[in-house]
Amino acid sequence: MNTRRMTVSQALVEFLANQWTVDRDAEGNEIRERTIPGMFGIFGHGNVAGIGQALKQANVHTPDLMPYYQARNEQAMVHQSVGYARMHRRRGTYASAASVGPGAANMLTGAALATTNRLPALLLPSDTFATRVADPVLQQLEQPHDIGLTVNDAFRPISKFFDRVQRPEQLFSIALAAMRVLTDPAETGAVTISLPEDVQAEAMDVPEEFLQPREWRIRRPRPERDAFALALEAIRGAKRPMIIAGGGVLYSDAEEQLRAFVEATGIPVGTSQAGGGVLAWDHPQNLGGVGATGTLAANKVAAEADVIIGIGTRYSDFTTASRTAFQHPGVKFVNINVASFDAYKHGTQIAVVADAREMLLELIDAHGSGAADELRVEPAYAERIAALKAEWDALVDEAFEPSGLELPGQSEIIGAVQRSSDPKDVIVQAAGSLPGDLHKLWRVRDALGYHVEYAFSCMGYEIAGGMGAKRGLVEAGDDRDVIVMVGDGSYLMLSTELVTAVAEGIKIIVVLIQNHGYASIGHLSETVGSERFGTWYREYDEEAKNFQGEQILPVDLAMNARSYGMDVIEVDPGASAIQDLEAAMAQAKASDRATFIHINSDPLLYAPDGAGWWDVPVPQVSDLESTQRARAEYLEQQAAQKPLLG
Repeated sequence: MNTRRMTVSQALVEFLANQWTVDRDAEGNEIRERTIPGMFGIFGHGNVAGIGQALKQANVHTPDLMPYYQARNEQAMVHQSVGYARMHRRRGTYASAASVGPGAANMLTGAALATTNRLPALLLPSDTFATRVADPVLQQLEQPHDIGLTVNDAFRPISKFFDRVQRPEQLFSIALAAMRVLTDPAETGAVTISLPEDVQAEAMDVPEEFLQPREWRIRRPRPERDAFALALEAIRGAKRPMIIAGGGVLYSDAEEQLRAFVEATGIPVGTSQAGGGVLAWDHPQNLGGVGATGTLAANKVAAEADVIIGIGTRYSDFTTASRTAFQHPGVKFVNINVASFDAYKHGTQIAVVADAREMLLELIDAHGSGAADELRVEPAYAERIAALKAEWDALVDEAFEPSGLELPGQSEIIGAVQRSSDPKDVIVQAAGSLPGDLHKLWRVRDALGYHVEYAFSCMGYEIAGGMGAKRGLVEAGDDRDVIVMVGDGSYLMLSTELVTAVAEGIKIIVVLIQNHGYASIGHLSETVGSERFGTWYREYDEEAKNFQGEQILPVDLAMNARSYGMDVIEVDPGASAIQDLEAAMAQAKASDRATFIHINSDPLLYAPDGAGWWDVPVPQVSDLESTQRARAEYLEQQAAQKPLLG
């Protein structure tokens, strides 16, 4: 057997460079791309002589082997990987290398986000000495009850795969197992390989076979016969069926099959946040977002539906409106998911463990087998769907109209960005009030045009995630624009990746909406009786011991972005703010550089109500009148909640 003398880090870098994901589209054409096209890294004593040296050596001899990219925060490295993976429909992602202790711990939030979103990310946190010859080292966590416990063990509950390379020869089995999970649509998420700093630099004989190109074929399981028969029977018996489409439809490249199926049957579709883009916004069967942040049209249909067909959704509490969205007394759930964990959610008795595209192809075949009338919705139901959609579209048109107020509402701002964007542009968001408004209002025109990270809804994801999305598009030869919309609260959490955008010439358009606080939680605080306590950005009132005063902080976020090297356009408050925003968007789109647009808004002007509910418990007892009122309203809403959905 031929071998090469290499360090663990050198072997891992070359191994990762030779991994390939293989898939097929609906027409049977093969798609082949690098599973790990590059690596982010921030170096410290834990990895500068390991992964850092291996990347340097690769860069000297074969620069294209494993391209290295800088980042300014370890959490942001993982966010960029997730954004890239979304654009590549989970076929590829980046690796992220961090040093011992705080560097590794900084990646924990990113790991949880990747796993929650079912999106792949490879994490390579450094660990303390396996030999313990220098113990404790700088930045080492010590626990007297378990000396072997390190910061990296915190990755165990938030990773889909975790292992530690304690001896060099363990790398072979660990690396292969990690790749299996990364490329498994039912299991993917954060994959963590913990690398002790001494082991990273140790030498071993590496079999040439380990370093050769290896293909990982995406599994696309077809539905089992009996499960499919039960699902088909339920759908055929439905009078008012509805589809809830999630991210699994997009990751399966199944949007064309979904479109064909709903056009043949007339079944309406509501989307989760991850499912945005499965149908164009103006498709007759697309009722928009469903659930707590859904449209009035989708939620009215959901309340009356007798069969819910969930395709590729994990049924979060926002999608189900905390189990209040579906009010038909005999409602049945047909759950189609590549992961059995999600297929059996909420007590359903009709679970189909299958790839979304394969299941839809089977349903299309069944529809064309002479039983078409059994799947086609009744005319009266079709008319109601069309009427509800038309009513909602009119409400959105109205919400998008400029008010002429000095401080525009968020709906007007979204409308201006919408009008200024191209059909294939990608909108990126994650946290605050924007995800809810975008879910209801944004008119998605392309399958990859809507990227709202709402499984973990991580403040600070937006800029890094948007950069990852742009990297993914550039890698695919796609020059569409990525538009990041972010509030000031989320911007302040993680804005430093703007430096990375400037350093690499990554063009993103950042629209920062300044509302001087946490708009989403402020509104929620009102609904639960806490009267926006702690949600304003105000100067501290020493006498009242709170931040509830009127004195706005003298913070200049436009100047902050300018200090990072960004091109900045400031939209001044005034009656023409919306028109000025559209002009700024036009300028940003015409530029080949990253652009930061700053606009002020009124956080108390809300988007149209979609009649969704979210279960956030209100104190059972309180001497605050606002909390007492909120408790009464909470109990009224809670009465519609179901313990199970199936």
